[in-house]
Amino acid sequence: MKWLKKIFISSVIIPGIFLLALFVNYRFISEEGSPKIYYDLDSLTPVEVGLVLGTSKYSVSGNINPFYKNRIDAAVRLFEAGKIKYLIVSGDNRHASYNEPRNMMKDLIEAGVPSDLVIPDYAGFRTFDSMIRAKKVFMLDSVLLVSQAFHLERALFIAQRSDLKAIGFAAEFPNNEGSFNVIVREYFARIRMMLDLYVLQTEPHFLGEKIPFLPPKTE
Repeated sequence: MKWLKKIFISSVIIPGIFLLALFVNYRFISEEGSPKIYYDLDSLTPVEVGLVLGTSKYSVSGNINPFYKNRIDAAVRLFEAGKIKYLIVSGDNRHASYNEPRNMMKDLIEAGVPSDLVIPDYAGFRTFDSMIRAKKVFMLDSVLLVSQAFHLERALFIAQRSDLKAIGFAAEFPNNEGSFNVIVREYFARIRMMLDLYVLQTEPHFLGEKIPFLPPKTE
């Protein structure tokens, strides 16, 4: 019955080990990042720079993506409450018809954030790129990240290993039909992140010249 044993190993044991690894890896990253995530504005000490992590403005159905909308709303709340002075918007800008930073800038400005206080990062193709570029390109020592909590956990893990002092402010997690798929993708995104950090020694898709983050002088 060796063939039964082989079938059992290939169809049960190996997939089981893989699923266990997915779960353990997810929990490990969550446990490290969750203490650095804030949900209440009043509990936050004001910081100078906030960084909004990008996502598509529109869902597949053509409606406004609630993950995007809630991140913008959270960033506006932080600014209006005086918890941040400047905002970097980092996201994908692979071609002219898809530009996350441009959309975020436009919506933040329309919501009342002064245009000179919003700085685009057009090369934040992935969360990994956004975090590395915050340190190596914008030369930040500390930052307040804005996204949903599950996403912040991964971003904070990268920041910790990039000598970037970071905390996160959690945007509301939407309860819609696509939310489950987002969490499933996050399991695999965390595996890829671990490979990037510890196996592949990945660098961002584009670094370019350093852009020291020097806010305008005020008189």
